[in-house]
Amino acid sequence: MRAVDIIAKKRDGGALTGDEIRFFVAGVTAGTLPDYQASALLMATVLRGMDAQETAWLTEAMVDSGVRVDLTGIPGVKVDKHSTGGVGDKTSLVLAPLAAACGVPVPMMSGRGLGHTGGTLDKLEAIPGFRVSLSLEDMRVALARVGCAMIGQTSEIAPADKTLYALRDVTGTVESIPLISASIMSKKIAEGIDALVLDVKTGSGAFMKTEADSRRLAESLVSIGNRSGVKTEAIITAMDAPLGRAVGNALEVIECLDVLKGGGPPDVIEVSVELASRMLVLGRVASDRADAERRVRAAIASGAGLDRFRRIIEHQGGDPRVVDDYRRLPAAPHRHVVASPGAGYLTGLDAQLVGRASVALGAGRDRVEDSIDPAVGIVVMVKPGDEVRAGDPILELHYRDRARLDAALPLATRSIAVGDVRQTPRPLLVGEVL
Repeated sequence: MRAVDIIAKKRDGGALTGDEIRFFVAGVTAGTLPDYQASALLMATVLRGMDAQETAWLTEAMVDSGVRVDLTGIPGVKVDKHSTGGVGDKTSLVLAPLAAACGVPVPMMSGRGLGHTGGTLDKLEAIPGFRVSLSLEDMRVALARVGCAMIGQTSEIAPADKTLYALRDVTGTVESIPLISASIMSKKIAEGIDALVLDVKTGSGAFMKTEADSRRLAESLVSIGNRSGVKTEAIITAMDAPLGRAVGNALEVIECLDVLKGGGPPDVIEVSVELASRMLVLGRVASDRADAERRVRAAIASGAGLDRFRRIIEHQGGDPRVVDDYRRLPAAPHRHVVASPGAGYLTGLDAQLVGRASVALGAGRDRVEDSIDPAVGIVVMVKPGDEVRAGDPILELHYRDRARLDAALPLATRSIAVGDVRQTPRPLLVGEVL
């Protein structure tokens, strides 16, 4: 079997066999396939696509490039959640402790932020001392003791994905639903879960900008999960404006704690409760979604979810006192308000531009190797649909460095749209794929 023949076959629109896909992934994993040939096949895939069977074979080969975690020793149905990424998308820090408090074991492997989207690991590391670099054995111990582990991907999990993602990032081959699907699902299947809930974002702040593309991605992800024996379902949620009011790592931790204390923004509560409820049904601790929602809201009202998050923080080396004392979290020394340019209604708050402004402040990274400042970020003072007067504060930028503020301000200013007619934002829950 020759790589050049496989490349030419896909270039000409042919469907690859399972053996050809396994040959490709094995070569990438072992380093025996040159980057130029791997990149050529990736580009051919972007241009010609893959059918459902090819995508399933690609996912399976990427799973088999590493280990499949064995969690059979942990009682219960193990359920994870994955989001395709957005701005202010902090729901993992709410739903994981809530689901665990309701009896669902949650082994959650998450990623870091890149570009305008944030990452769960960066938010968790804003908590002083919190360790996300746990071994697989540490993950099993955490699941047994506190019912939840929130960690980064280990080197044993789908190592082919790390190599392929690095190539895709520098060769213009990121935008491919089969490649995206295999990347996401190979890591989730390998972590040993029984079920998975997906939050596929759509809108300006999402990777998929249109509802049609978001649905195609959701359908691909759900199909792969179910084919592999992981019960999978997805919701499609709007990411036209930032989720919640906080964008930035420590700021988002505070917002999550507020939600677990019974407060917080309604949109964060809505999405978090929706996802957590689905986790409870898949985890077989609730009979249906209505029963699940009652249990999730009860876990908020009783403080059980908050207590579980405190235990997760403590078990993973973090300072549990942040739950009650936000002053223990990093805070930026300076504030700058971006005001409304006129009177009327906030008709838009572009999530991607707000996310890029947050990155410019230092809250995110444009390259994998960039460092971040957990203290900086943006607080949304007004949500789309709200009435405003000229000079009303719309965004509050928390910053440390004046040069970074100067870079962020044009982006933050451009994100704001004010008009004479109130426009009702579309519902957060756009659709579902079961």
